Amino acid sequence: MNTTSRLAHRIICSVISFMIVVFVMVGGASSTWAQDYKRVPLIGADFSGQDLTEADFTQAKLPKSNFSHANLQNVSLFGASLEDANLEGANLTYATISTARFTRANLKNAILEGVLAYNARFDQANIEGADFTDALIREDAQKLLCSVATGTNPVTHRNTRDTLLCDN
Repeated sequence: MNTTSRLAHRIICSVISFMIVVFVMVGGASSTWAQDYKRVPLIGADFSGQDLTEADFTQAKLPKSNFSHANLQNVSLFGASLEDANLEGANLTYATISTARFTRANLKNAILEGVLAYNARFDQANIEGADFTDALIREDAQKLLCSVATGTNPVTHRNTRDTLLCDN
């Protein structure tokens, strides 16, 4: 990315992050059918293989939880704690994961297409085969992810490094 593109990317991410914070603070648009786990401590919970489309996990405590192969499309994990969580093969397409903490989380083969990930933390996360196509990620987080990015997603057939734009 050239300097102008990086600046534009940062500005867009900042504006989107601000809008997300405002949206979450005022309660956002909630669907009556979506499950609400806001601020709930769910340490070690097992959501593996479940369809959790549009569920709200805003600021939930989810360390060591199992979301492997779960459908998490359009979920809100805004500010959630997902340390040591298992999200292997999970579909997080268009999820809001801004300010979430994925420290040591297993995101192997996860699909994170179009996620809003501004200020999300991925320290020591396993991202082998994860697909980050069109994800809005801060540049410093992108560099951290690129330093460990390997593999190809078995569902989308996209290379993790390519989806993170590591070599651009």
